[in-house]
Amino acid sequence: MNEFWPWMLLAGLGAFHGLNPAMGWLFAVALGIHRQSFIAVVQAVPAIALGHALSIALVAGAVVAAGLFVNQDVVRTATGGALVAWAIWHHIFGHSRRVRIGLRTGLAGLALWSFLMATAHGAGLMILPALIPLCLAQPPLPEIGGIGSAAMTIAAVGVHTLAMLAVTSLVALTVYHWVGLEILRSAWINVDLLWTLVLLATGVGLLIVA
Repeated sequence: MNEFWPWMLLAGLGAFHGLNPAMGWLFAVALGIHRQSFIAVVQAVPAIALGHALSIALVAGAVVAAGLFVNQDVVRTATGGALVAWAIWHHIFGHSRRVRIGLRTGLAGLALWSFLMATAHGAGLMILPALIPLCLAQPPLPEIGGIGSAAMTIAAVGVHTLAMLAVTSLVALTVYHWVGLEILRSAWINVDLLWTLVLLATGVGLLIVA
């Protein structure tokens, strides 16, 4: 079970990211409604997932690369502090720093928007508790550890992105085809507040472990 929990956490966080309207499914639905096309929704979701994956990979790659040269406890402490700071910043300033893009954007613009949104929300930082035990189990600067860590990081980003893609697709297509955007007024929870709490709890957890 100890070997599988990081992968389960990566998939679970991918599902959570896919469930968050700010990560893209809401934009995909709005794009489909604007263009009156179910195909527009289908085309938008992979572009959103690609931008999300690039943001995740950028953060994960930087932290894993640093972990090859720095003690793992230092990485945990720095990551935990960054998560707590990001949670506070997101709660205070996040609503006034939304990335805006028009409904006439192409798929490249949509991928760029997704990349910026995921980065602004600290999505890459959120998955680091799962990445650290997977990719930084070796001591600093191992001979072959760099290659192994890179491969493990790619696999981890892939698992997270596939889970995010699956949930984003399911929610976007369900809302567009059957439910409608009215659900956001009546039955939707405050995912943004939940996101901030998860960032904060993850950071505190890393600081305690470190």
